[in-house]
Amino acid sequence: MPVDIIVGAQWGDEGKGHITDLLAAEADIVARFSGGDNAGHTVSIGPKIFKLHLIPSGIIQERTICLLGNGMVINPAVLIREIEELERNGIDVSPERLIISSSAHLITDGHIALDGAREAARGADPIGTTRRGIGPAYSDKAARVGLRAGLLTQPDKLKEAVKAHISEKNFQLDALYKQESLNVEEISNQFLSYSERLRPYVRESSKILWHALDNGQRILAEGAQGTFLDLDHGTYPYVTSSWPTSGGALIGLGIGVKSIDRVIGVAKAYTSRVGSGPFPCELTGNMADRLRGTGENPWDEFGTTTGRPRRVGWLDLVMLNHSLRLNDFSSLAVTKLDILSGIEEILVCTSYRHNGKQIGDFPLDLSILGAVEPVYEVLPGWDQDISSIKHFDDLPKKAQDYVNFISSSLNIGVTYLSVGPGRDQIINRLDD
Repeated sequence: MPVDIIVGAQWGDEGKGHITDLLAAEADIVARFSGGDNAGHTVSIGPKIFKLHLIPSGIIQERTICLLGNGMVINPAVLIREIEELERNGIDVSPERLIISSSAHLITDGHIALDGAREAARGADPIGTTRRGIGPAYSDKAARVGLRAGLLTQPDKLKEAVKAHISEKNFQLDALYKQESLNVEEISNQFLSYSERLRPYVRESSKILWHALDNGQRILAEGAQGTFLDLDHGTYPYVTSSWPTSGGALIGLGIGVKSIDRVIGVAKAYTSRVGSGPFPCELTGNMADRLRGTGENPWDEFGTTTGRPRRVGWLDLVMLNHSLRLNDFSSLAVTKLDILSGIEEILVCTSYRHNGKQIGDFPLDLSILGAVEPVYEVLPGWDQDISSIKHFDDLPKKAQDYVNFISSSLNIGVTYLSVGPGRDQIINRLDD
């Protein structure tokens, strides 16, 4: 059972790229299974900071093959820029190391224009999308009118398909949103140039994964976004357009249940979210600023993709317990423990109160979720700088107690702890 799945346990931005980079050292293939360039994973290696939006974080490891799965939606322009940026930094991103599933879907200028128009039309109640065309691309996929990446290997069919697609999007932009039309010829020619650059990367990905499994190779399935952004199981409609939960990995890569070895949930030592929607443990004021940081380093709470400041709050065990049940986590990775250093008292939400009653389950009815009050347990903080600590037993006792409280409350092991943004700042408890 050589497949490990990494899943965000909260609203995304949990530091999954950090954990993926660690586990990719033991993987033969790192495969991304959902989302598009609305995701952002930051990996820090010495003085270099890699900000990845489409390519799996495992590309930084020299020996791994990376795969963009059929569950993804891919903006070719963004992917080419990402490939070229990695190449400038000495990373091998040749077709021998990067595979694009022929069944993944393409994002076009039409999708991006529609995304922006729809979000603007929502006025004072936006969903908070990144306006990168993700939702419209997945809508086309479900409507069976999408453009698959396999077209990049067929230039003639690609050009005609893009022309028809942009013409149809122009009709929607004009009729529904009174927006200017896009240039059909210019965009179709641009996609021909994308085809020239990307066609060597396009292959039937599921067969590659099956062959790897048959040969005992280890696959790491990398998630994007987080559980509470899942299209079905998240805080709908303030969600993404795909399935970033563990079940989504099977659909998004075309592999079976028997292949799974571990499902590793990644959660921050506190909580954050980007965009609109209820957030029971949200903080404002000085403590929010303290957790968020200034945006001057990659560990601060500003979106990798958008640069938007994230909303932040205390750790919420109600939502983590719900996430555990949805994903069937084998263990947890807790990130950004170092951010809590120096806080005298740390609050942890253990239940909610609604209409005078205490509830322990996460409500998916947003009218209830938006009205609940968190019930907190107060834990003592620690003063020490923990950013250079390599072993769990060397952490301050109160930091150990905090982690153990999470573990015992959820009845799950915490196997990885990050204490800083660097590759060498992860405590691997499996090695202790």
